[in-house]
Amino acid sequence: MPLLAEDVVPPGTLATMPQPALPADGLTLRPWRAEDRPAVVAAYADPAIQQWHCRTMNDDEAAAWLSAWPSRWRAESGAGWAVTDGEEVVGQVSLRTLDLPAGLAEVSYWVLPSRRGLRIAPRALAALTAWSFGSLGLHRIELRHSVSNPNSCRVATLAGYAPEGVQRGGCMHPDGWHDMHLHARLDTDP
Repeated sequence: MPLLAEDVVPPGTLATMPQPALPADGLTLRPWRAEDRPAVVAAYADPAIQQWHCRTMNDDEAAAWLSAWPSRWRAESGAGWAVTDGEEVVGQVSLRTLDLPAGLAEVSYWVLPSRRGLRIAPRALAALTAWSFGSLGLHRIELRHSVSNPNSCRVATLAGYAPEGVQRGGCMHPDGWHDMHLHARLDTDP
């Protein structure tokens, strides 16, 4: 059955472009590399990242996670970047889900414990958002976080993601069901 609305971003758009490195207000977002594995293992050993991302990773799992990003890019199902300060990986930001025809994505991010408090996440998120609207052509990007995670709420606000409401029982975390704040940006937002 044909759709009456045109695709916002035609399928094949992402797969045909190389994944760019993006400047992010003193940081760089770059595609993940196999040699980033120690930083990923360290990140997922952090109790806060485990709590909010609901996972841990050993060395082999981190290697598989890193090697999956290029195929997700080609499949247009997601896109992930290492957030770097010089050559050091300090965090991650990703379009964890993508729906190109709808012009929609959901973002995720984390910052290594030693680098928290330096506004790394909002700078990385702002850079990814600008690229996603300006170069990729998305219309809407959503961000969800537990209502028990005020730091993530602060990141969303600093990056210009307006609060839209609460999803009751929206995500299972290690300690049970959490209500989730929903934030979003539109390509028409200032």
